Amino acid sequence: MKLYHGSIAQIEQPEIIKGERLLDFGYGFYTTTNQDQATRWAFSKQARLGSGQCYLNVYEIEEAVFSDPVIRFLEFEEPNREWLQFVIDNRRGKQMHGYDLVKGAVANDTLYQTFTLYESGVLSLEETIVRLKVHQLFDQISFHTRIVIEQLHFIEANTLNIIK
Repeated sequence: MKLYHGSIAQIEQPEIIKGERLLDFGYGFYTTTNQDQATRWAFSKQARLGSGQCYLNVYEIEEAVFSDPVIRFLEFEEPNREWLQFVIDNRRGKQMHGYDLVKGAVANDTLYQTFTLYESGVLSLEETIVRLKVHQLFDQISFHTRIVIEQLHFIEANTLNIIK
């Protein structure tokens, strides 16, 4: 399976990132199966940090990793109650989960308003899920431990055109 990671750097040796931003699935190394999504992530990071260059890093991983009984893998098939609570808890820093690998929809920045309305009680859980499902949600696969990140094999880093 091919996975993509958009960045301002070529990343041959992925690392678990413990940055300042709280992310959907906690600290980790984030990838996606969608090349366009990874490209948008790269341009977003480029704009946020004022970097001059960005890259689409390409990796391969054996699909057997996702069914390996040794790997603690959590997959959200769709945005539902459990996914929503998991994302909210991680973004608030409330949760330190014990998963090696997590896969599910991206709660991108355009969804913050919906999250805020849900958290403030304006929207019910059901209304929130309906609103989330009308957005085109791409997947993300996050790596949280050395055991799984070592299964990710670097293929190449493609230079992306600079946003003017």
